[in-house]
Amino acid sequence: MSILIIQENKKARFDYDIVETFEAGLMLTGSEVKSLRDKNVQLKDSYISFRGDEAFLQNAHISEYKSSSYNNHEPERLRKLLLNRIELEQISAALQERGLSCVPLKIYFKKGRAKLEIALVKGRKTHDKREAIKKRDVEAQIRSTLRRSR
Repeated sequence: MSILIIQENKKARFDYDIVETFEAGLMLTGSEVKSLRDKNVQLKDSYISFRGDEAFLQNAHISEYKSSSYNNHEPERLRKLLLNRIELEQISAALQERGLSCVPLKIYFKKGRAKLEIALVKGRKTHDKREAIKKRDVEAQIRSTLRRSR
């Protein structure tokens, strides 16, 4: 299976504890798809919101496609997520009951279709972030020591 990762939201993995992940399709226009293929996308401050029974990606910036004509897309418009009914109900119930948030983790192409990996997340406190930084630094130090010893 060919998967081409376009953009990862590393800030989300640092700021939140991931509870559960889902794969969602995206409803895009032609110029948005071309812009994604050029990797002109920013997921940093984006999140998933619900309007009625539908989920939407908000604040994701997909730059305008340079070679497109007058009918280019709006960079930060709402983009509908394609999920099945059971997943939509599961996510909306978790958001209402448990006080979780839903954020995009990465955007990629799978079999030629744009997909978005979204996650139900719980916010981290500042001291948890410091622990994550310490853990990451220790692991990097161990890797470099192992590389030198070979």
